[in-house]
This record gives sequence, structure tokens and C-alpha cells, in this order.
Amino acid sequence: MKKILVVDDQLEVRELVGVTLRSDDYQVIQAESGEKAVEVARAEKPDLILMDIMMPGEMD
Repeated sequence: MKKILVVDDQLEVRELVGVTLRSDDYQVIQAESGEKAVEVARAEKPDLILMDIMMPGEMD
């Protein structure tokens, strides 16, 4: 099963994307910030990262 990391600061967006991807048999992991996404990506090694480009925080 392919693993996808969904990164967005809005929970509703992460959940909607997650539901859609899970219905197509993808494993979905989530992060709410760029900092957390880096941490999760290092640990989980996702096959694909879907990321919002306009989020609050220190990372560009």
C-alpha cells in the first residue's frame, strides 16, 4: 500500500483529502505544519507528499 503524507494547517482539508485517498486504498498520514511534516517524513518515508504552500510558521 502506498503511503501519502498530507500537510495542511487546516484540519478540515487534511481530513477531506485523507478520506478521499483512503477510499482509493492509500495509507494516509498527516501533519499540520512544515516543521511537523519534516519530522513525519523522516520517520515514515512516504511515497508522496501533498502540501499546502501557504501555511503559518517559520519554514518557507
